[in-house]
Amino acid sequence: MLETHVLNLLVLIPAITTAALFFIPAENRLGPRVLSVAAGGLTLLLSGYLYFSYDQAAGGFQFLFAMDWVPSLGIQHKVGVDGISIAMVMLTAVVYTAGALVSWHVEKRSKDFYILLNALVTGVFGVFVALDLFFFYFYYELAVVPMYLLIGYWGSANREYATMKLTLYLTAGAVVALLGLLMLYFSGITPEPTFDLLAIKQAVDAGGGLDLATQNILFPILLVGFATIAPMWPLHTWSPGGHAAAPSAASMMHAGVLMKLGSYAIIRIAMPLLPEGAVTWLPWVAVLCSFNIIYGGLVAMNQRDMKFVIGYSSSSHMGYVLLGIAAISDLSLSGAVFLMFAHGIMTALAFSLIGFFYDQTHTRMLDDLGGLMKQIPFVGICFVMMAMASLGLPGFANFASELMVIVGSWERYPIPTICALFGLVIGATYLLRTVKAAFLGDMDPKWEKLRDAKGLLERSPFLLLLGVLIFFGFAPWTLVDVISTGVEPLVDTLHAAEAALGR
Repeated sequence: MLETHVLNLLVLIPAITTAALFFIPAENRLGPRVLSVAAGGLTLLLSGYLYFSYDQAAGGFQFLFAMDWVPSLGIQHKVGVDGISIAMVMLTAVVYTAGALVSWHVEKRSKDFYILLNALVTGVFGVFVALDLFFFYFYYELAVVPMYLLIGYWGSANREYATMKLTLYLTAGAVVALLGLLMLYFSGITPEPTFDLLAIKQAVDAGGGLDLATQNILFPILLVGFATIAPMWPLHTWSPGGHAAAPSAASMMHAGVLMKLGSYAIIRIAMPLLPEGAVTWLPWVAVLCSFNIIYGGLVAMNQRDMKFVIGYSSSSHMGYVLLGIAAISDLSLSGAVFLMFAHGIMTALAFSLIGFFYDQTHTRMLDDLGGLMKQIPFVGICFVMMAMASLGLPGFANFASELMVIVGSWERYPIPTICALFGLVIGATYLLRTVKAAFLGDMDPKWEKLRDAKGLLERSPFLLLLGVLIFFGFAPWTLVDVISTGVEPLVDTLHAAEAALGR
C-alpha cells in the first residue's frame, strides 16, 4: 500500500496541510507552526523510505502510480521517481522541514505565511514526481506563484521591485516553456497526442523521435523557458534580488529548491525527448555557464549585503550545474545532480543563518557588522562551516559534487572547466571576506544584546542542514550511486544521438 501511494502522499501531505490551515483560527499561533513542522517531518520520513527502498539494481522509474484525468486529451495523474528524482525529493523534504522550523518566530499573519509555504512545497514535490507533462507544468506554476506573495508581503526592503521582477521573469519563462510543451504534445511523436512523459520517451527510443531540424527549434525553446528559473546567464538578474528581499524560509525554498526546477526540467524533459537537439545546443550552454560562474562570482565579491553575496554566489554555483549537464558524461551529469542537492542544502543553511541574526540586528550590511562570533558563537560556527562547504572544502557534499563536475567536464569542455576552476578561487575570496567582515575582528558595542540560538528548537534546522552536508560529504557514494541509476540511461541516449549525427 505504501509503495503504491508513497508519492501521492508526498504531494498530499503539504496540500492537506495547506487546506487544514484555513480552518485554524487566526488567533491560534501555535497550530500552524506545529502542523507545518509535523508535515515537514512526515515528508522527510517518506523521502527516507524512497531512498532506502529504491531498487538500484533495477533502476528506472519506480513507485509508479497512474490515474486517468482527461483521457480524451491524454492527461493522467502519473507519478514515479528514478535516482535523479529521489535526490530532489530528499532535498525538498530537508529544506521544507528546516524552513518550517526557521519560520517558528514569524508573527506577522503567521497562518497565512504557512499556507503559502505549504502550497509552494506541494508544487515542488509535484514537479519532482510528475510523469505527465500537463501535471508537471501545473505543479511548476503552483511552486512559483506563492513566492510572489511570500516576498511581496513578508519580504524586506525593496520587496515590491524584487517580487515584481521575479514574477515577470518566471512568468515569461513559464510561457515559453508552455509553448515548447504544447509543441511536443502536437508533434506526432506518439500515434495519439499524449502528455505521458514515459510514452513519449518510449516512442523516441524506438526511433520515432522528431527530425533534427524540429529538435533544433524546439530544444532552445524549452531550454530558455526552463533555464530562466535555473537561472542561466543572462536570464539570472531576477534571482539575487528575490533572494535578498524574501523572508528566511522563502529564501531557503527559493535558492535551495526553486532554482533547481529549471535544471531538473532540462534533464527530465528537454534532453531525453530531444536528444539530437540537446547535442546541438548544449555546447552553447557550456559557454553561457562560464559567464554564470565568473560573472556571478565577481559580482558577489563586490556586494556588501550578505544576502546579495549568497544570492550572486548561487547564480555562480548554478553555472557548475549547467556545465555538468552540458558535458553529458556519467560523471559530470551525476555530479551536476549531486551539486543541485548539495547546493540546495548549503544555501538553505546560509539564508536561515542570515535570517536568524537579521531578525535581531535589522541589517545584513557587512560594514555594520563585525565580531559577531563573540556574541553568537553557535550561529557563527555554523556560518563558517556553511562558507567552507560553499567554497568546496573536503568533508562537505559540495566538494565531492564540484569535483565530479570538473573532472567529468574536462575532456569535452576544457576552457569552461578552467573558468570553473577560477570560479572556485573567486568563491573562496568573497566567502572568506564575508566571514571576516561579519564574525571576526572587533564587535560594535551595540551588538552586545544579540542572542545566540539556544535550545533544540532554534538549533535543530541548522543542525539538520549541516548534518546532511557532512554526512553526504563523507559518504557521497550513498547518494551518487542512486543518482547514477537515472543518469546512465540519459547519457546513453545522448551518446547515441551524437553517434547518429557523426559527432
